[in-house]
Amino acid sequence: MVLSDIEIANAVPMEKIDRVAQRLGVDKNALSLYGSYKAKIDAGQLEKLKDQTDGKLILVTAISPTPAGEGKTTTSVGLVDALAAIGKKAVIALREPSLGPVFGIKGGAAGGGHAQVVPMEDINLHFTGDFHAIGVANNLLAALIDNHIHHGNALGIDARRITWKRVVDMNDRQLRHIVDGLQGKVNGVPREDGFDITVASEVMAILCLSENMTDLKNRLNQIIIGYNYAGQPVTAQDLKAGGAMAAVLKDAIHPNLVQTLEHTPALIHGGPFANIAHGCNSVLATKLALKYADYAVTEAGFGADLGAEKFIDIKCRMSGLRPAAVVLVATIRALKMHGGVAKSDLAAENVQAVADGLPNLDKHLENIQDVYGLPAVVAINKFPLDTEAELQAVYDACQKRGVDVVISDVWAKGGEGGRELAEKVVQLAEEDNHFQFVYNEEDSIEEKLRKIATKVYGAKGISLTPAAKKELKELEELGFTQYPICMAKTQYSFSDDPKKLGAPKDFTIKISKLKVSAGAGFIVALTGAIMTMPGLPKVPASEKIDIDQDGQITGLF
Repeated sequence: MVLSDIEIANAVPMEKIDRVAQRLGVDKNALSLYGSYKAKIDAGQLEKLKDQTDGKLILVTAISPTPAGEGKTTTSVGLVDALAAIGKKAVIALREPSLGPVFGIKGGAAGGGHAQVVPMEDINLHFTGDFHAIGVANNLLAALIDNHIHHGNALGIDARRITWKRVVDMNDRQLRHIVDGLQGKVNGVPREDGFDITVASEVMAILCLSENMTDLKNRLNQIIIGYNYAGQPVTAQDLKAGGAMAAVLKDAIHPNLVQTLEHTPALIHGGPFANIAHGCNSVLATKLALKYADYAVTEAGFGADLGAEKFIDIKCRMSGLRPAAVVLVATIRALKMHGGVAKSDLAAENVQAVADGLPNLDKHLENIQDVYGLPAVVAINKFPLDTEAELQAVYDACQKRGVDVVISDVWAKGGEGGRELAEKVVQLAEEDNHFQFVYNEEDSIEEKLRKIATKVYGAKGISLTPAAKKELKELEELGFTQYPICMAKTQYSFSDDPKKLGAPKDFTIKISKLKVSAGAGFIVALTGAIMTMPGLPKVPASEKIDIDQDGQITGLF
C-alpha cells in the first residue's frame, strides 16, 4: 500500500520546536512559540549575528515545469536532510505556500513522500498568519485610497489611474475586474477596480526583500498607488499609510521555524509566485539560515528562467547574497513531455522523447553556467518507471556540458536517498564560480528586458504594445531606469506561449504592460496573456480535502 504525503507526514513523530531551535543555535529569548511545533525567530537576530561567518548558499531550481511534475521542493528538503546525514550543519529556507494553489490545481507545497517539512497541514493552510497580515496591510492601503477620494481627494488622485489593487489569497477569476463604490455617495466613489492574489501583492515582495523593520516601513511608504491629475505618482507616504501597514506586519516580518521529517531545521517565510512576482523566500530567512548553518539550501520558484533569474537579478542584487552552487531538478517524465509525449503515455519507455526534451534541460544548464556563471549538478528526481536507457540519455547530454548527473531518491528514502547529491553539492560549493547578473543596473529598461529575453529565454527579441511603450517612457521620465526587472511570464515555456514546450526558437517576447513597484524596488513587466489573479481548474483540489470529527485532515496532498 502506497501512503499519501499527508499519511507519511502524520506517521512520523515531530520534535518539539524549541529543541530544533536549540540544536540550530537560536537564542531561546529570540523564539516565539506558535504551539509545540512552530515558532518565529526574532528578525533582530540577523543584526546580532552580523559578525558570524556565513555558510554556503545552495540554490535549487528546475527545468520548465510540466503536469508530469519535477519535485523541486521535495528535492530541496531531501538535500538538506542528506547534508545533515553526512555530518553537515544544514538548514533549509523555503517559501510559504499560497492557499490558491493548495485549493486549486497544484496542491500543497511542503515537499513530498519522505522529504517533507512539517507540520504540513499547518504550513499549507494558515501557518502563522503571515499571508493574512500581508493581505490586511495591502487592503488597508486600498481602503485608505478610496477613503481619501471620498473625503474630498486633497491629493488629486486620478481614479482612472489607480494602480493599487485589493488582494485575496485564493484563485478567484470573478474578482479580476470589478466595479465598486456603487449605490450612492455614502458608499464611496464608483470606479473600476480589481483583485490580485496575495502572493502578487507588492507588500509580499517588500516583506521578502526587507532586512529589518525600518527597511520594511521605508519600502511601504515608497509604494506608488497611482497618479494624480498632473500625472505625478502618489505614494503610500502621501496617504500616511506606511506606519499602520508596518504595524500590521509586526509579527509577519519574523521568519518561521519548523522542521523536516528528519528534524532538520527549516525556515519558511514569504511566498511570492515566480511567474507573476519575484519567486523567492525572504532575504531575512535566507540570511539567518546562512548565519546558523554551514549549508543553507533554498529554492527559487518554477524553472531557472523565472525563479532563478529573479533570484539572481533581484534578490541577490539587492541583498548581496551569492549562491555557491546550483541544483537543477528534472524528471524523465517531464523531459518526455517536453519531447512531445502526452501525460497519459508517460509510463512507456521512450528514449527518443527524452532526447527530444533534452534541449529544455540544456538551455537551463546554459543559463546557470554561462549566463549566471555558477556551477551546477543535475538531480534526476527518480520515478519507479524510469529506465536505464532513458537515464543514460540524460547522462550523455549532461556529460557534453561537463555537468554531473545524480539520481535523487529522496521521495522514497528521505535524506538517505540524497547522499550522493549532498556530496556533490559540497564538492561544487568549494569550487570557484563566476557569478554574474544578466544585465547591468545602468542599462535602460528596454535593454534589460531585451537581455532577459535573448540571453535567458533564447528569444530573438522583444516587442512592446503601444500601452507598454507609453508606460516605458513615463517610467524613464520618473527616474526608475536603474530598477531591476521582474518578468511576469508563463512558467511552462521559455516563450510567452505556454504551449511552446522544450526550447523554442525564433520567437519574440511581447511586453503588454509595465508598472513600477517602487517599494519593492523593481519594475514588473507583464508578458503575453499572464494574469496576476489565477482561476480555479474545472476540478479543484479542494474537492478532495476533508476533515473528520477529530480534526484529522485528509486529501490535502
